[in-house]
Formats: sequence, structure tokens, C-alpha cells
Amino acid sequence: MDKPAPQDDPEPDGSRRGALVGLAIAVVLLVVGLWLARELHSASQIQDCVMSGRSNCQPIDAPSR
Repeated sequence: MDKPAPQDDPEPDGSRRGALVGLAIAVVLLVVGLWLARELHSASQIQDCVMSGRSNCQPIDAPSR
């Protein structure tokens, strides 16, 4: 007559796994967002340079010795 109490969470690691997946997605979004912001800032600086009438806006990479 005594039934064992039903378990609410049959797999206790499930909630932790979900949290880790969510954290990984958040980190990926943060990295992509930072990269995108850096690229947009660089493009904005080049556009500002061109709009001011200059023609030598692209930085020159000097070879290292």
C-alpha cells in the first residue's frame, strides 16, 4: 500500500546540463558581439576618413624585421 513518492526530476544532472548549455550559448553570443562591434568600429573609422576627403585611409602594415 505504501507507494514510493514520485520523483520530480528523474535525472538530477539535467538542470545543470541545461544551465551549462545556456552559459555556453551566452559566451558564444558575447564573443560574436564583441567581434562584430570591433569590425563595425573599424569600418566606421575608415568611412569617416573617406568622408573627410582623404585618400590614404587604409592603414599600411609595415613588414617586421
